[in-house]
Amino acid sequence: MILSEIWVYPVKSLGGIRLKESLAEERGLQHDRRWLVVDEKGTFLTQRTNAQMALLDVAFSDDGLLISHRYDPVNQILVPFEREDDVDIEVKIWNDIVSARTVSNLADEWLSERLGKIVRIVEMTTGTQRRMNPLYAGTDHTVSFADDFPFLLISQASLDDLNSKLSQSVEMKRFRPNFVITGTAPFEEDLWNTITIGDTRFQVTKPCERCVMVNIDPKTGIKSPETLKMLSSYRKEGKEIFFGQNVVGLESGIVREGDSITLL
Repeated sequence: MILSEIWVYPVKSLGGIRLKESLAEERGLQHDRRWLVVDEKGTFLTQRTNAQMALLDVAFSDDGLLISHRYDPVNQILVPFEREDDVDIEVKIWNDIVSARTVSNLADEWLSERLGKIVRIVEMTTGTQRRMNPLYAGTDHTVSFADDFPFLLISQASLDDLNSKLSQSVEMKRFRPNFVITGTAPFEEDLWNTITIGDTRFQVTKPCERCVMVNIDPKTGIKSPETLKMLSSYRKEGKEIFFGQNVVGLESGIVREGDSITLL
């Protein structure tokens, strides 16, 4: 079993970046979901309510994040690593209210124009403490602006199984994993507990509950109900539909594309 793909999503709900290697930290992969787009009230935004966020691509530069629109890639905005605007505000993500730091007025204006409403982009700093549910990670584990868990893992075989049932296949990007694994049977990851990726240990904690975001084509931002409907036909337990596994890191370490996966 091999780690075939590594993905980070620096700005929650915007485009992802595929990496050859990354540092796995307590909160997730380095730079993963450390920035968040919020509305005027400080409430987080995602593709669930603004599918156009799927069309905003993100890339790394030496100075920060470059954000561009898929259909106008030349028109970019820099979200600097060294913040131009440095004010702490309270933001709400799901049921959590945490402190985050404003970044750039220019980036706020650019994003507001693209998304058709007044928004701000904020950064999770080292002082931001967003606690995980202690049921899954003890009392002191923190998480980024990801929904619930630091990492998401999906096997390629699970996606292949889903695509064999769909009228039109979908890409793994739709499910926004951090780790894609090859060399397994479909949904074999459902049975895992403690694993190593390379030399770094992780705990596979619980299946990932899926929502309408999986119906959004990340290339076009267009919604279609088939993906979630098909998953519900054979991956539903109670009221929840599951695809992929939520993962917690047991230590920090470098993970690399091509690393072996070992079950402990």
